[in-house]
Parts: sequence; structure tokens; C-alpha cells
Amino acid sequence: MCSYMLSLLSLDVEVVGWKDLNMVLMVVAMSAAQRRLPVYKKILEENKKKWMIKEFLEYRLSRYGYIDSEILKTPLGTRIVIYAERPSRIIGRKGAIVKEISNILTNKLGVENPQIDVIDVSKIEAPEMFPKVVAYRIANAMAKGVRFRRVMFVAIRQLTEAGAKGFEIVVSGKLSTERAKFEKQIFGKLYKIGYDAKQRVRRAVVHVLLKPGIYGIEVRITPATMRYSDEYKIKPPTRPEAAAPAEAQQ
Repeated sequence: MCSYMLSLLSLDVEVVGWKDLNMVLMVVAMSAAQRRLPVYKKILEENKKKWMIKEFLEYRLSRYGYIDSEILKTPLGTRIVIYAERPSRIIGRKGAIVKEISNILTNKLGVENPQIDVIDVSKIEAPEMFPKVVAYRIANAMAKGVRFRRVMFVAIRQLTEAGAKGFEIVVSGKLSTERAKFEKQIFGKLYKIGYDAKQRVRRAVVHVLLKPGIYGIEVRITPATMRYSDEYKIKPPTRPEAAAPAEAQQ
């Protein structure tokens, strides 16, 4: 658009009058305004790009202890924070894996100046409080030939020792026969519907391919530090006469 305007302005004023020139500039400005994306389309495009980045990171780093990621817009570019159980495996030798991911995000997904940070989740919270960690542990043990029920009991012991308020583990597939079924283990207090189930209960689903077929592992965890909406404490009332002597002593 700028080159077209400059070419118009370079014309002689006698050939193109001021009125005609103003009209042409108005038409060019209207066409540029029409090309602008509406606000809701811009928001949808940004959310779509974030979803694509998260899907790519989970697909590429699933074997290296990837748990979750945050995507933040900064004046210098796009900051991507990766939470992992084993940060050294995600970083790679001399940062090779991080550099590869950065190049793919720039060239394939169009991310502007990606800045990748890898954070160890054990410094934030117990790894057992993240359902993706528990699900990947179960999947890796099943891939090594360990029976699913034994792996589930090991995961239950780890979660109870970590102090989880409630959890649910579901393993589905051809567990003992040719017909697919599922086995479920539930412990503690865990909401399935409502605000707490959507916003506070953590959930993860992992699939593993074995000889009989594909197995699905679903884990829901209520962290130890989380408080439900219906949990509250009522403070006992204090009398003014009892509070007055305490203030006088101070």
C-alpha cells in the first residue's frame, strides 16, 4: 500500500488534481481497513496458535518428562515456559533439543523470537501431584511388561504418601481378555462435575501402544494444597468484654 501511495504522490499535480488524489487516498485507506482482522478473529487466531504450540511440544517431548507449558507474549517476542520432570533431557546436550524446537516454532508455526525456559516441577510441587507424570509412569511400566494392576497399586501408594486429597486412576484396553474393558481405582474426595471439577481437579490422558492394542490411562488428582469451594471454617465469635482486657494488656 505504501509503495502505491508513493507512486501516486510522485505524479504531477497537474495530471492528477488534488481532489482526485484525496479520493484515491480515501479508497486506499478504506481497503486497508477492510483487510484488518476483527478483534474476535484475532483472538481466535492467537488461541489457535497457542493450541498448536502446546500440541507440538507434547508430541515432541512426551518421552522426556514433559508435563505442561505456558505461552506468554512479551515485547521482545514469545516466551514459552516448559514444566518438566527431567529438565536436562528436554534441554539436551548443549541445548540441542531446545534449539531444534526453537527453529521449528519459528519456521513452521511462525512464532516470533521464541524464548524457551525449562523449569523443574519438583522445585514447585511434588511430581506426584501432576497427573501427567503419574500417567506416563504407568504407561512406561506397562510398556516394560509390568502388569497393570501392580502398576496401579504402586501409583496409589505414591499418591497417598505425597498427600493427595483425592485421585482416580482408570486403565482401559484389553486388560485380561480379547474384549476391551477398564479398571478404576478411586481414593479420597474427588469431584466429577461443577466448577471445582473443571478448574481445580487436574486431569491427564495418556495412550500407550502394546502388542494387544492401544491402552488408555486417565488420571485425575486433587492436590494436597487445593481447597474445594464448599470447604470453609467458621471462626468462633468473640465477646467485646473478653477482647477489651487483651487490648489493655498490649
